[in-house]
Amino acid sequence: MNDVIYLPLPRIRKNLLSVEEAFAYRRSIRNYRNEPLTIEQLSQLLWTTYGISHPGKELKTSPSAGATYPLNVYVVVKTNGVKLENGKYLEPGIYKYDWRKHALVNVKKGDYSKELSRACLDQSWVFNAPVNIVLTAVFERTTMYYGERGVRYVYIDTGHAGQNIYLEATALGLGTVAVGAFIDEEVSRVIGLEPGEKPVYVFPVGVPVKTYIVKEEDIHEYINRFRK
Repeated sequence: MNDVIYLPLPRIRKNLLSVEEAFAYRRSIRNYRNEPLTIEQLSQLLWTTYGISHPGKELKTSPSAGATYPLNVYVVVKTNGVKLENGKYLEPGIYKYDWRKHALVNVKKGDYSKELSRACLDQSWVFNAPVNIVLTAVFERTTMYYGERGVRYVYIDTGHAGQNIYLEATALGLGTVAVGAFIDEEVSRVIGLEPGEKPVYVFPVGVPVKTYIVKEEDIHEYINRFRK
């Protein structure tokens, strides 16, 4: 039986950035400090990406066409990439997110950051990030209801989940970048995907070397220049 790591329960906190601040400060960030994420940060990222938000109907934090939810969420954890509550580190490996249990299920043990980086055309931010979130899709979950049109819906669903990662990372003081340039077969091999499951997006996540902040008045000044 695969190892299961129960994540800290998700929190709906009111002391983070406002939604508007997260939108304003969101940027694609490729340079990360040599620091781990905390298990609490990873917990919040995974819940906001694809966690439960309506227990009665089993609806998730990310919208999906017909609530078919074609995505799976994996986490590639580097050595010393995630700090636990007891001061130790989560064992490096590849984990699948179990949204019902809000838990990580170990798929592979070991540090696969180098292999994933190679599969992503040697993008250094994939290798340097302490954590990479990989979104995969089982297209049949959606196409069995919508036919060929469902393929489009799967990619739309992926965009929704990806924006969630961006905004929550920003709210947590972290940085991420959407990576779509990779060799599908190689990413599938590294993660250990089953037939019928395809990788669609990779998100390195880390503590940014530099964060982006914009002032409200700077946005107003820009807009007003074009109103004259």
